[in-house]
Amino acid sequence: MSTAEIALAPAPARPARIRLRLFRSELGLTFQRRRNQALLVLLGAVPVMVGIALRLTSHQGNDGGPNLIDQVTGNGVFLSVGALFFLLPLILPLAVAVVSGDSIAGEASAGTLRYLLAVPAGRTRLLMVKYAASVTFCLAAVATIAATALITGVILFPVGPVTLLSGSTVSLAAGLGRLALVGLYVWACVATLVAIGLAISTVTDSPIAAITATAVLPVTSEVIDAVPQLSGVHPYLFTHWWFSYDDLLRAPILTDHITQGLLTFLAYTLIFGSVAWARFSTKDVTC
Repeated sequence: MSTAEIALAPAPARPARIRLRLFRSELGLTFQRRRNQALLVLLGAVPVMVGIALRLTSHQGNDGGPNLIDQVTGNGVFLSVGALFFLLPLILPLAVAVVSGDSIAGEASAGTLRYLLAVPAGRTRLLMVKYAASVTFCLAAVATIAATALITGVILFPVGPVTLLSGSTVSLAAGLGRLALVGLYVWACVATLVAIGLAISTVTDSPIAAITATAVLPVTSEVIDAVPQLSGVHPYLFTHWWFSYDDLLRAPILTDHITQGLLTFLAYTLIFGSVAWARFSTKDVTC
């Protein structure tokens, strides 16, 4: 090749540019799937239905009822916390399982994984892109729940200074700041499940099997967490710390459980992320 031809030849794409292009493509595919769009609509509809149900029954009183219900009917800001409380045990993990469990297994089942691996980004980068896209979807899911619940709460219930679970009252702006922290903590919870689902997705070529296994694991963990005889293993369960976000709604904020929860989430993410990388980097893709 002559010097002129070398000068006119297109420069090879930089790895960072390839990763960004791959991430944008994966993000577009994730949010354009009708199934995932339906999941976001469902997650946004549940807080509205919960808010309407509480508004219709609020005149009957909540004697002996959960304190959170009293907080919601007294201040619409707390409907966001209530919606996350209702959705976190089952529906939100199910949505996360659908996206993360399908991430690799779905491509393998459809026969498109081989073509993705032809992109000069490498398997490690592709796995990171898959994880990043799924985590971004989780952020959108949590934001959808919080936003629709907040709008519904503002419409249906009084809104003003926020009385925290500890009894202290903070301004509305400070209360919204606490709500944002709760949302970020819940995002960390489900991001852990993304790593678990991604690891399972690299083990099987059946997306249904990967989604089912990912959805069953948090339920199993919650069942074990509810058995007093197994209290010795409770601190090591990732679901044990899911509802520690209530410490963010106290004054001062109690950080012990929050810190332990975040460290547990990080440990699970590193362990299952390593499993996913070890499996995917040696996976034999034949179709």
